Amino acid sequence: MSTHSYKKNDDADSSVLPDKMSVYQECLQACNASPIQPKKCRKLLSKLLRLFYSGETFPKTESTSLFFSISKLFHNNDPSLRQIAYLAIKELCSVSDDILMITASIMKDIQNGDNIYKPNAVRTLSRVLDGSTINSAERLYKNCIVDSNQSISSSALVSSYHLLPISKDIVKRWINEIQESIVANKSFQTSSYTTHETNNYNRIPNSTYIYQYHALSLLYQFKSNDKMSLIKMIQQLNERKTLNNSLAQIQMIRFIEKLIIDDSKILVNNQLWPLFINWLNNKSDMVELEACKLILFNANKFNSEQQLHAITTLQSLLSVPRTVTRFSAVRILNKFAIKDSDKVSVCNLELERLINDSNRSISTYAITTLLKTGNIETVDRLIKSISSFMDEISDEFKIIVIDAIRTLSLKFPLKYKSMLKFLNSILRDEGGFNFKNSIVEAIFDIIKFIPESKPIALEMLCEFIEDCEFTELSVRILHLLGNEGPKSENPSTYVRYIYNRVVLENSIVRSSAIIALSKFALINDENLTKSIKILLERSLKDIDDEVRDRTILSLKLLNNNDNLKDAKNYLLPNYKYSLPILEKELSKYVNNNDKSSFKESFNINLIPKISDEEYKAFELKEKLSGKLNEIEKESEINNDENKRDDKNNNGKDSSNSNNNSNNSDDELIVSDITKYTLLQQQYQSELSQLPEINEYGTLLHSSNKFELTEKETEFVVYAIKHIFSKHIVIEYNIENTLDEIILENVNINMEIDNEEYIEQFSLPIERLEPNSKGKIYLSISRPENDNEEDNYIMANIVNSLSYISKDLDSEEGDEGFADEYQIEDLLITPGDFIIPTFTNDFTKEWDELSIENSSVFNLGNENSVNLQETINKLIKNFSMMPIENSEIISSGKNNHTLKLFGKSILNKKIACTVKFAVSSKSVMMKLIVRGEEEVLVEERSNTIE
Repeated sequence: MSTHSYKKNDDADSSVLPDKMSVYQECLQACNASPIQPKKCRKLLSKLLRLFYSGETFPKTESTSLFFSISKLFHNNDPSLRQIAYLAIKELCSVSDDILMITASIMKDIQNGDNIYKPNAVRTLSRVLDGSTINSAERLYKNCIVDSNQSISSSALVSSYHLLPISKDIVKRWINEIQESIVANKSFQTSSYTTHETNNYNRIPNSTYIYQYHALSLLYQFKSNDKMSLIKMIQQLNERKTLNNSLAQIQMIRFIEKLIIDDSKILVNNQLWPLFINWLNNKSDMVELEACKLILFNANKFNSEQQLHAITTLQSLLSVPRTVTRFSAVRILNKFAIKDSDKVSVCNLELERLINDSNRSISTYAITTLLKTGNIETVDRLIKSISSFMDEISDEFKIIVIDAIRTLSLKFPLKYKSMLKFLNSILRDEGGFNFKNSIVEAIFDIIKFIPESKPIALEMLCEFIEDCEFTELSVRILHLLGNEGPKSENPSTYVRYIYNRVVLENSIVRSSAIIALSKFALINDENLTKSIKILLERSLKDIDDEVRDRTILSLKLLNNNDNLKDAKNYLLPNYKYSLPILEKELSKYVNNNDKSSFKESFNINLIPKISDEEYKAFELKEKLSGKLNEIEKESEINNDENKRDDKNNNGKDSSNSNNNSNNSDDELIVSDITKYTLLQQQYQSELSQLPEINEYGTLLHSSNKFELTEKETEFVVYAIKHIFSKHIVIEYNIENTLDEIILENVNINMEIDNEEYIEQFSLPIERLEPNSKGKIYLSISRPENDNEEDNYIMANIVNSLSYISKDLDSEEGDEGFADEYQIEDLLITPGDFIIPTFTNDFTKEWDELSIENSSVFNLGNENSVNLQETINKLIKNFSMMPIENSEIISSGKNNHTLKLFGKSILNKKIACTVKFAVSSKSVMMKLIVRGEEEVLVEERSNTIE
């Protein structure tokens, strides 16, 4: 049949769903008719399935009637009718009654039926069975799993996967058959009633081995909690080369990925790396790409040589004829170039060839990767190449290009003119808000971090707001002009552009323009100040309240010479407040006061400040590392634990109510200093709600989280140490992962190996429900000496978790049984007394510190030490701030120096330089510590955790 005649005879109402009741009645009639007409029944069942797949349902009574009517079709032996009947029965199983009646007919088809519909019968049977009847089908499923027909075997394996919630123990007994099916060589399904005599049939491979993928996924359900057994299984399958299915091999790679992510102690060493060698040289592009993704996106688990092996594999994939493979390879390289552009630079030749690729998505990723890996000599040529195809790509890919340009401009500040010229040209193009916003963001960063660019960049932005259709962008640009314009050589140049916005724009833009104008009146130019005041006075009669209020406030500040300093602090502050904390404290202030009086004024001193210098330093670090989470762009708080209830009836009730509810661990995507300050605010607020701890005074420092159990154990425990002037409060976070066990009187039994620390009290958890979390607070007193420096005493705390265990369905009078659970020890270390602190000049601070101590450590051989992971652990345990991006290891270097800075809880400076030397025999680390407190310097230099 020709295409033309096919379309001519096509149903005009094919997109309209059939009437539900008509289909219901016709199906009942056709299925109960004698004799059965297979063709008519197939057509009606097709309409019924179409209703199901579009989301339509039938009431239980009607579904049951349909179910039993369709089951009568088993009297007809037409194979095509039998196939579609199984599909309909499978959909009706979940909403019909008495479905077990059809079990015998389905089992008969599985045992004696034709291979063409046996897979459907196997899948349908899994929907019919329940916990009481699965035993009767056990042998059937075992036989089907090892069946020589891959369609039947796959159906049985997938059905077994769905039977796990019904009876996992019974399915687990089939593990031998499941393992046997992986290594078997099975064929496509064949049918006794059909023949394939076309030439194309002989070209179809004997098997797709898809059953291996299904069997492997099912085995994982049984072995996922046993790491060693899982690794052994993967190694055996890889050594025997029994896996021929690409999806199965990808599944194995993802199993390894989950293992190394969940367990921080697992390193990809000589035991696991041979697996990756095979995957990186696999005949399937999918497998190679998946292995490369795992290696490059989990760089802390792999050394430089292993990463270069993955990059070499991607380099070869850049030249393959398959478009999707080239796209995937260049996209992986593009993402990895954000973290380590030096390693990706070996692919520059292949990437340059892709600039003119017929697929513009590939060429976009190629050019943006080159922008991250290129050098200063290639910048102009790359910019010229980009300009040639910007009109041919979508806004989404334009934004990717612009982000790359932004990173490149910060990397090579001398090339800012070329960058600004390019950004100015595309700023005039048509585009949506996200596209325009990305350009403006890039220009903002160039202005902020490259001072020489300000005159050109500010002029570009002034021209843009003359015809800007987005209010939000106009407001942001006016804010920038107000901050940077007064600092320029000719401030009056920008006044005209800003005042035009007061005259021509909407009220939101006018309000922003008023504040921006006011800032120009704060410079020491009497003529300009006088002109600004005249312009502001014209807005006193503005129709919008916000514009008038801002004008009045600005004029009041500018006309009072005594308050000129306050005006500068208000209009041009040299610091920023932590906005999330400000919002939180304001909300608390409003809710806790009588709204009619507000007798006590709000204490702004509670809000931490961030200096402009500190803010810019952290922001530049984020930009260069590819993290585009600017403070003013988005402040996002992740609540990974629920807030506790506030019950303050008495001390004990308060502590128990706090422990019975879940944690609150607000983490802010901002700079490290702001994140640390926010967490300290939060911890102080939480601890002050406990009367027993509130009297300890101000919280001096809180440590990072230290895991005391594995994440896969039945009880997951991590601890946080809170340091006060005379006490240490240890917060134990407990998670009960068991489904059917209740814990009561949950507490921590501790033993401290240093007698100078004395345990005061503990606040246990009265009741911990299944799959819930709680907190135990344990207080110990710090040593007291005349010299405060002598109070830095190290100790080891041996912990065990004690509780009374009860079953979820236990009777009311059941007392349960007492038990203990051993958890890891907790150390009191020098890092517990150090606060991470930023410094803009580490060398100067280092030279000014007089007390010095040093130690040398052998970390082991090169293969057993992951240098990047070691550095990350040192930063966490030392509780100090990495300076000058020293936490990032440059590729290809055997030596590295980590610079850390902080202050003690007594506000005394301390600095560390950690020098690493890597050789073929060992990795040596030299730790040099300088500070203002001799005891802390000595303890810090002699201790690594």
